Amino acid sequence: MEEDQALKPISPFVSLSEEIIFTILDCLNEDPQTKKSFSLVCKSFHSIESQHRKSLKPLYIELISRILNRYPQIHHVDLTYCPRAEDEVLVSISSAYRYTLRSINLSRSRFFTHVGLSSLAGKCWRLVELDLSNATELTDAQAAAIAEAKNLEKLWMARCKLVSDMGVGCIAVGCKKLRLICLKWCVRITDLGVGLIARKCKDIQSLDLSYLLITEKCLAPILQLQQLKELILVECPGIDDEGLRTLKEGCKSLEVLNISKCHNISNVGLFSLINGAERLSHLSLAYGAAVTADFAKCLYKLSGLKSIKLDGCLVTFSTMKAIGDWCVSLKELSLCKCSGVTDEGISYIAQRLILLQKLDITCCHKVTYASIDSITKSCTTLTTLRMEACSMVSEEAIVLIGQRCESLEEMDITGNNINDAGLESILRCSELFSLKLGVCLNITDCRLSRVGVYCQKLRELDLYRCMAITDVGITAIANGCPVLEMINMAYCDKVTDGSLISLSQCLQLKALEIRGCPCVSSVGLSAIATNCKQLTILDIKKCCNIDDTGMVSLAQCSQYLKQINLSYCPVTDVGLLALASISRLQNMTILHVTGLTSNGILAALLAFRGLMKVKLHTSFKSLIPRSVFTVMEHRGCAFHWRNKAFQVETDPKGWLLHLPRHEG
Repeated sequence: MEEDQALKPISPFVSLSEEIIFTILDCLNEDPQTKKSFSLVCKSFHSIESQHRKSLKPLYIELISRILNRYPQIHHVDLTYCPRAEDEVLVSISSAYRYTLRSINLSRSRFFTHVGLSSLAGKCWRLVELDLSNATELTDAQAAAIAEAKNLEKLWMARCKLVSDMGVGCIAVGCKKLRLICLKWCVRITDLGVGLIARKCKDIQSLDLSYLLITEKCLAPILQLQQLKELILVECPGIDDEGLRTLKEGCKSLEVLNISKCHNISNVGLFSLINGAERLSHLSLAYGAAVTADFAKCLYKLSGLKSIKLDGCLVTFSTMKAIGDWCVSLKELSLCKCSGVTDEGISYIAQRLILLQKLDITCCHKVTYASIDSITKSCTTLTTLRMEACSMVSEEAIVLIGQRCESLEEMDITGNNINDAGLESILRCSELFSLKLGVCLNITDCRLSRVGVYCQKLRELDLYRCMAITDVGITAIANGCPVLEMINMAYCDKVTDGSLISLSQCLQLKALEIRGCPCVSSVGLSAIATNCKQLTILDIKKCCNIDDTGMVSLAQCSQYLKQINLSYCPVTDVGLLALASISRLQNMTILHVTGLTSNGILAALLAFRGLMKVKLHTSFKSLIPRSVFTVMEHRGCAFHWRNKAFQVETDPKGWLLHLPRHEG
């Protein structure tokens, strides 16, 4: 026996210090499964991993007590998988981590009261970040409990629609170290509450007041904040030119200003807001008032601007000229859906903005070859070019992009006239990680195969309705792009299981859309489920050959799946019930799945533990007992009912793709 023990090999890790093993753990990827595998090696590793872990994201609320006992050094707790976080849970967390907890995410949690929040805020003196977004039932009393967190620096309260000036006033008085606060959609908060934040929390750096009924009255103290860097005022209808004229000076420290959808603010009001804001680097006026010739008056003092977003605005040549004349350091320009954009304007700015790195001209329908020629000739350091639905751009213009802009990393040419020659040219862009070719009907397997050879860093590929693509092209992509994370093959009706089997070797695949692909089946989906363990988003709508077998494979292997659309699929109660074992599944769309019965849906709904959003046909609403809805809503699940009629689709040639099925 002693000889056997002497011959037993000694683990090389025995001689390593705990600090060295901690360093090894730091180098492991963030996949929880990796850390779990490490902890299962031996008792020593199990203990070390418990001491090393700094963040928790439990799948079930019932596991909290066991988790708290195992991991004593937690800094960050994320309860987004646990919508039912009651006071008892928050009290347990605050007791276990009173000396270590720095942040907690309750953005999908409900059912806690001021008791739980008071425990967190009062006991966890190192708490600096708190996310209460979507807490639609949060009241002023609960908001007041947050005031006990004296060291709080970041607070998110988006959609806390019951919190009023009284609640946010308590926070302002108690949490004077706040540097970031988001009050987006807190519709009961007015100038009074926002003014209190500005006067009491002098260290505010980021303030989001989007969709609030505030006026210029609260802006005066806000613009006096010495540390304010980011101000977001999306769709604040109470702020207008007349009120802004009363402001004496803008905020000198301001770097980011977003007044998108503020239709009552024109160049006059904008000038008042940015007066003196010489550090401003990011400006968004998307979907607001027309950007006229007077825009130049606002820009001549902002020579340091790095980003301008004018999406959805009416612009003129004078607008473009002002941008070209005064914003020579601009690196990002977004003109998505801007009417008035012409070749003349694009050519003017392109010749002057030679440092431009990101350009969005999506749906600028007057842009032609001339614009692309100017852009590619002058802006040779472009890394992002989005030009979806620029229908006047010729195939020859696409060739110029590949020839002159080899540093491109993101490119969107959805719905454009691109042929094999254009795609061949784009192959020069070897740094591409996102390529969107949706509705490019002339793309063939031949050139797509070469994308797999030359663009090996590709992580995102959109081939929506590229009808000529077959397994040959997809297989080449799978073989050449090992880090692929997202692929959209919706309505590519020639792809088969062969494509899915090939893609199953892309082990980092997270999002797969094969909607309307009638030739794929459960065989291919099973291959994806078995090998692509990180799959989180799956759309198999109208895949008429994916049935319960595919659902069982997903249930067995795809435990990271969060979202699935299986509408129009021949899935039955058996398949739906199998999916209930996927603990992370939060979002489901199950419309016109004729194999399902009301009893099957009832059983599946009760079996799902983490479901937060489900879309069902209204025909099932009267068949499911109200008590079931109550249970699901109590767990944090929201129902979305659709009365959409069964669709029979045809492809562009008129062939029937989906035969109607009897609605059971």
